[in-house]
Amino acid sequence: MKNLLQLRQKNLGPLFHPKSVAIIGTNRVKGTVPHDILESILKAEFNGIVYAVSPREKSIKGIKAYKYVIDVPDDIDLAILVFPSSVCHMALEQCGQKGIKSVIIISAGFREVGEAGLEKEKQLIDIARKYDMSLIGPNCLGVINTDPETNLNASFAREMPERGSIAFLSQSGALCTAVLDYARAKHIGFSKFISFGNKADISEIDLLYYLMDDDETKVILMYLEEVSDGVGLMKAAQEVIEKSGKPILIIKSGRTNEGASAAASHTGSLTGKDEICDAAFKQAGIIRCDHIEEMFNKAIAFAYQPPPESQKVAIITNAGGPGVLTTDAAISSGLKLAKFSEETTQILKKALPATANINNPVDVIGDARSDRYVTAIKAAFDDPDVAGVFVILTPQSMTDIDTIATDIASIAEGETKPIYTSFMGEKDVASGIDLLQKHKIPHYSLPESMCTSYAAVYHFHKHLQPKVHRLAALENIEGELARKLMDKVHSNGRSYIPEVETIELMQTYGLPVPSGKLATTPDEAVNIAEEIGYPVVLKVVSNDIIHKSEAKGVELNLGSAKEVKDAWERIHSNVKLAMPDAFIAGLYVIRMITGSEEIILGIKRDPSFGPVVMFGLGGIFVEIFRDVSFGVAPLSREEALHMIEQTRAFKILKGTRGRNPRDLDSIVDAIMRLGQLAVDFPEIDELDINPLFVLDEGKGSIIGDARMILTKTV
Repeated sequence: MKNLLQLRQKNLGPLFHPKSVAIIGTNRVKGTVPHDILESILKAEFNGIVYAVSPREKSIKGIKAYKYVIDVPDDIDLAILVFPSSVCHMALEQCGQKGIKSVIIISAGFREVGEAGLEKEKQLIDIARKYDMSLIGPNCLGVINTDPETNLNASFAREMPERGSIAFLSQSGALCTAVLDYARAKHIGFSKFISFGNKADISEIDLLYYLMDDDETKVILMYLEEVSDGVGLMKAAQEVIEKSGKPILIIKSGRTNEGASAAASHTGSLTGKDEICDAAFKQAGIIRCDHIEEMFNKAIAFAYQPPPESQKVAIITNAGGPGVLTTDAAISSGLKLAKFSEETTQILKKALPATANINNPVDVIGDARSDRYVTAIKAAFDDPDVAGVFVILTPQSMTDIDTIATDIASIAEGETKPIYTSFMGEKDVASGIDLLQKHKIPHYSLPESMCTSYAAVYHFHKHLQPKVHRLAALENIEGELARKLMDKVHSNGRSYIPEVETIELMQTYGLPVPSGKLATTPDEAVNIAEEIGYPVVLKVVSNDIIHKSEAKGVELNLGSAKEVKDAWERIHSNVKLAMPDAFIAGLYVIRMITGSEEIILGIKRDPSFGPVVMFGLGGIFVEIFRDVSFGVAPLSREEALHMIEQTRAFKILKGTRGRNPRDLDSIVDAIMRLGQLAVDFPEIDELDINPLFVLDEGKGSIIGDARMILTKTV
């Protein structure tokens, strides 16, 4: 696999910087994809040689047409296939025979249309592997490279986009055309624009690695409909971010989880695919966006302006109301208002009218022309407490909108601090906004978008330093014994594993198991209780009972032999009434834990990201409050702690309103050990620890209850 990845990376050069391109299957019919691909390449003034391959034509657009690609006498770097899917495999075979190493397959009619299409796609993959070719597609819009040394528009997009430093990758070709139109209206340029369609060969992971070293690209944007290799995507993203410092912003569609079947564990019911995707992206440093506008709002902030060194901003406005709105939005986004120095205050006081507000936010008053804005912006930039400047403008009759926009661009040139703008309105401010966008000054219709974009850039660069998230060497793990216990479970052919066996397995991984044993008679239960010490808890043990409390199979706080025996009878009576056919293996007797906080830990296996660990508020209300977080295993100590910090439970565990701080270190350790258990035993599909009793700081934690669900096949 490593050699294949190296091969793909090696072949992506000719894909984006070919010296020669062949359009295979082109024609003379305007308005068709085969014709428009050729026209796009010629219109963009591609800096290379173009070959037309068309079985029925002698020439197209003044270019000699060859019947087959193998008839072309010269070497070809890149082939673009636009034949119908039924014959694509024959054309690709000829590409292989010709020695072409990079191919874009525009044609549709493959995996996206069903089983028959999937077989055709597999045929393409086999041919590509046979000849060591790299494929983009099939079922894609194509590839665009705006580098003037290449000028490649190998797509059927209407126009070549402006040159820029943003790379856009998309699984959806139709979305690409909408994005290009959106970006053109806002003068947003691209370095690379890639529609990879069905990603039969080259995937988003391969493209990330290529763009990591692409000097033309500063920001990477991506639209995904599926994550087929979540672990690979996380690894690639982490490497790209840490080595190149390039932010990765992703829209992942399919947030809803309609039709999901009920799970047998709390972890299963709480862990939707989208929650896992969210957690994985955060863990990898990926910025997830909800929609195109949000993505580009943040992208231009990254691409156009220097990163801010702090959260402290100055707001310059010509209207009080928008200034207050922007202030509220800034605070809500975690930003702070800078405190001006005495020197800044004096400059503003001298230059602005007496009615102006010279504190932050600065109100230059509604009749302000460009000179007041320039003075206030320059003063703010020079203030040592200001890390970034927000300029708000509302169109008054005397407001010289275009001049203000031009002056903002002039001031920003060469500045080491960022400036963001919001010219509020539509028609009157349109020309000013256009000037700002042409000069690559981030502009936002709403102050809220401006603030969240600034915050995204700040937090990304704040956490950009190389992360030392080394996986700790976990002691007290008895791997061989754990394997024997799991083999024993497998020999019984069961998928649901009750508490006693689950805890026995977790004990081999150093997790904090309770003092307790399985009792098969009332007298045995009393003996165990007296051995571990009162008070105790009795819990039914049965392969047929998943939720013990619902069957009234749990008795708490038993303080004597009589109470234990009475509880024994009640549990058996309750269970027989609730579930007459359930086989009761015995009752589990454990020490009663008091004076603790209850949390939940769990494992869930995701088809894309693999084993995922869950942390959250425990007890009976876990599914109501859903105060949970997730992490993809294995987890470092820092990542495990971050999982805890993301929840409201963190404040409770830290100690609040007279409550003692709890043992966070023991939770972190349990998360790490649980993650390692999940990695080592891929047959674990779901596992619950609910609750984990967390004692006071320094006193550890103890598992209160646990159960496990294995996959049907191992």
